[in-house]
Amino acid sequence: MTTHDDAAAQGAPALLDQTVVVIGGSAGIGLETARAARAAGADVVLTARTPDRLERAGREVGAVSTAAFDVADFDRVAGFFAELPQPIDHVMVTAGRPYYAPLADLDFEQARQNLDGHLLLPIHIAREAAGKMRPGGSLLFVSGTGARRAGVGLSLIGAVTAALPALVANLAIEIAPIRANVIAPGFVDTPLSASLLGDQLDERRDELRATLPIARVVGPADVARLAVHLMANTALTGATYDIDGGQQLVAG
Repeated sequence: MTTHDDAAAQGAPALLDQTVVVIGGSAGIGLETARAARAAGADVVLTARTPDRLERAGREVGAVSTAAFDVADFDRVAGFFAELPQPIDHVMVTAGRPYYAPLADLDFEQARQNLDGHLLLPIHIAREAAGKMRPGGSLLFVSGTGARRAGVGLSLIGAVTAALPALVANLAIEIAPIRANVIAPGFVDTPLSASLLGDQLDERRDELRATLPIARVVGPADVARLAVHLMANTALTGATYDIDGGQQLVAG
């Protein structure tokens, strides 16, 4: 394997000869990260829940393989890692969506599933993936910044947002020399954002362009560039990296 330090010294692509697994890689941040990893010299393996969309994404980025399954099925996740034919270097997890609900409307079964997906899934993936990874490789988990402020409907997602950095910091100790980090975006202009906002999407884009210090909306390519940097820079572990265009600095 060409390490990050070797690649830098040789002027080679940052992820040359490395293998990146993207869980939730058929659209949005996951797909854009797969593109960026390929451009940085990596082979990529994509997983997602929907076979047709996954197949298209795999062809688009030239993935070495794809696997369609629901990450909520922990047995299937374990089987996926057990079946990988070669050592891997990096795993990025973008699967799942936030669950917003005021207390009176909270569906406890859906809440339990959301907690599983955002807190138990990282533990499960760390346990299953670490033995397949080369030293210096990394796990990346996508979280968010939007629920750091208290509000109606944010109890569950706020708790998850606060808990994941602590979880991943501890994983970084337990699975060392494999690294573990969190990427915490604010609003990112993705199909998921479009599905959550519906006909309010354009209004939100306009608002962010007018108020963010960067004067534009954060896109999936911005997050992908951060992800590749965190994969390549072997000094980074156990931390949470915000990428929100300064959204937390402005009121509202």
